Amino acid sequence: MLNFIYYPVSFILWCWHWVFGKVFGESSGFAWALAVIFLVFTLRAILFKPFVGQVRSMRKMQEFAPEMQKIKKKFPNDKQRQAQEMQKLQSEHGVNPLGGCLPMLVQIPVFIGLFHVLRSFKPGWGEVYFFDKQGVDSFVNAKLFGTNLSTFITMPADQLAQYGTERLNVILLSVPLMIVASIATHFTARHSVQRQNQAALDNPQTAIMNKLTLYIFPIGVLVGGFFFPVAILLYWLSNNAWTLGQQHVVYKRIDSEEEEKKATAVTTRQALAPKPGAKPVNPKKPAPGAKPASGAKRMPTAGPGGSSSPASKDSSDATNGNSNTEIPGLTPGRSTSKKPGSKKRR
Repeated sequence: MLNFIYYPVSFILWCWHWVFGKVFGESSGFAWALAVIFLVFTLRAILFKPFVGQVRSMRKMQEFAPEMQKIKKKFPNDKQRQAQEMQKLQSEHGVNPLGGCLPMLVQIPVFIGLFHVLRSFKPGWGEVYFFDKQGVDSFVNAKLFGTNLSTFITMPADQLAQYGTERLNVILLSVPLMIVASIATHFTARHSVQRQNQAALDNPQTAIMNKLTLYIFPIGVLVGGFFFPVAILLYWLSNNAWTLGQQHVVYKRIDSEEEEKKATAVTTRQALAPKPGAKPVNPKKPAPGAKPASGAKRMPTAGPGGSSSPASKDSSDATNGNSNTEIPGLTPGRSTSKKPGSKKRR
């Protein structure tokens, strides 16, 4: 049913076992352990670019988190309208929430595929997906510190006898791997939570997810270690180790980019700002009655009533060859030398 997952996973595992088998031997436990670890590294290297996109998407969502809270307050009883407005806001900021889930969604089927393939390696079995009978026998006979990679702590005694492994050896190898994998899971989540801003930390849903990733998931790894084969514990440990290192590199890179942007913005603002002690340069107003500069337009001046001065209109009419101008308050044809209604003094 899930052969489209099992075959690619088994093929990558086969390739790395072929590489390390040339160095340590085909039936070496170190060859198989390194093959599992580099299976994880191969997958995470493929998902490196989506992970960077996930970090950038989360950073952008934290920046406009207050706007999302405003949308929830604006439409408290209309979930459909909230979803529409949030989708609109995310599209404006170029954020795809599903892009942030891609690395996790891809790792889940790989984990399931590896778990199924490793459980298929049993004594007396023939071909297992990309492995022939010789490859299966090589895995069954391989031991890492006296422990077969398919065994786990709670495995029945008769099955342990088939692998030729003592339960004490399984415990001595599995317990340290469980503890280290659990601690690595906690620190990976802690490093991610520390990057969240205060608005995200105040969100109740985010607070619940942070508690799950910080405490519940590590405890789950610790408890699940009693039922996980040694190879799965190696997978989990190497996956968290890669994630922790990748977070350090990517966060450092994104922080340096943001610092460069801030420095560029500050430099630009300082270049445009006036120098200390220098007076701001304002355009000089023309003196009353002064002619405008060559090529400059003469702006109409306001009259007593707030209207433009008739002088501008007269000059325009004179230019057009029209000398008959009308002045508000005067009868056409009447002299402008006397004010309306004034009497001659004797």
